[in-house]
Amino acid sequence: MKLPGLNLQILLAAVIGLATGLLFQMLEPDSRTVAVGLYASNIVGGVFIDLLKMILIPLVFTSIAVGIANLQGHGQMGRVWKLALAYFVLTMMIAVFIAMVFSNIFKPGEGMHIAMFAGAMDQFHAEQMTLPQFFAQFLGRLFVNPFAAFAQNNVLAVVVFALIVGIALVMGGERYRQIHQLLQEFLELNMRIVGWVMVIAPLGIMALLIKLTATQDLAMFATLGKFIAIVLGTTMLHGLLVLPLLLYLFTGMTPLTFFRGSREALITALATSSSAATLPVTLRCVEENLGVKRDVAGFVAPLGATINMDGTALYEAAAALFIANLVGIELNLIQQMVVFLTAMIAAMGAPGIPSAGMVTMVMVLQAVGLPAEAIAILLPIDRALDTFRTAVNVEGDMVGSLIVDRLVNVEPVNPELAG
Repeated sequence: MKLPGLNLQILLAAVIGLATGLLFQMLEPDSRTVAVGLYASNIVGGVFIDLLKMILIPLVFTSIAVGIANLQGHGQMGRVWKLALAYFVLTMMIAVFIAMVFSNIFKPGEGMHIAMFAGAMDQFHAEQMTLPQFFAQFLGRLFVNPFAAFAQNNVLAVVVFALIVGIALVMGGERYRQIHQLLQEFLELNMRIVGWVMVIAPLGIMALLIKLTATQDLAMFATLGKFIAIVLGTTMLHGLLVLPLLLYLFTGMTPLTFFRGSREALITALATSSSAATLPVTLRCVEENLGVKRDVAGFVAPLGATINMDGTALYEAAAALFIANLVGIELNLIQQMVVFLTAMIAAMGAPGIPSAGMVTMVMVLQAVGLPAEAIAILLPIDRALDTFRTAVNVEGDMVGSLIVDRLVNVEPVNPELAG
């Protein structure tokens, strides 16, 4: 009996995982079935995440270093990084703008009282961080011992070191040809290992979604329903309308073609809530399914997984306005512009790991004088919302890879994929 394709396996696994998690919600939480199910989900999901993390750092390093060397070799590097950064800034600005417009129209949190959440806030200690401290910490993560960065899974530092190595390969020319060739072969070896990891992806994704769905606090969802609806609505608007529209305008690729080719990465992002952990799958999708040139994908996607956070920026802006309404503070235009800018900066500095946006959100709240402890209100719902914003973050990286690839190359790598 022939198994269905990997795409269909992952889709079926996601549906089964969500259904099983909801079933566990309806059963007694201390029942043997739920305990055994969650224990098994923890093990299987943990192994899948660990395998993705195992290959992440070698893949980021080789893909960026080789991509820089190859692109610089035929004079395209300048256009690629300029287009990539312009795209990242543009899409994050659009995402934050959408969040702020809808938050101003529907005013989530208005009429509620922050006293309802006093218990959660009393038990939570927010680490205070000013804008200069944030930049100092961010810059401190850029230039570190590469071996320490590799060992500690510091993706940002690995990206910076890979950029430097790639430039050195170009400037060294023929002298470093063998190192360049070795890294190229190592990259191909990494992609082969990613293919092996994807064999167990359906099981891993199913396990992660069972755990996620079964452990959510549904009562808190009802309390914060209006805020959740606005966050999900604006996130879906950005992911299902804005990004596909930009993709179609610049490349001619239809949304159906894109989502068919990117499905593995999007479902993995939903399950893992980590754009960094999803990166091996993201690269596989953009190169093999969507036909992006490996050198372009190897630069844009890892860089995007580090600094391109549309979903996170959108969420942080919406959350800041929600908390302002909750405490009865009406932010003026200048204060809202501060939220706009700090949400973008904080999102760029957020590491691609689950719930990282909660760390940088303290800075957004402090920038306009809102109580940092109020983010405790969002902790019970953050993990679930994180899945959707991570999927949009990853979608943005893939759309960016396709757009940059088309603008750099007159003809697409695979014309059949152009819709």
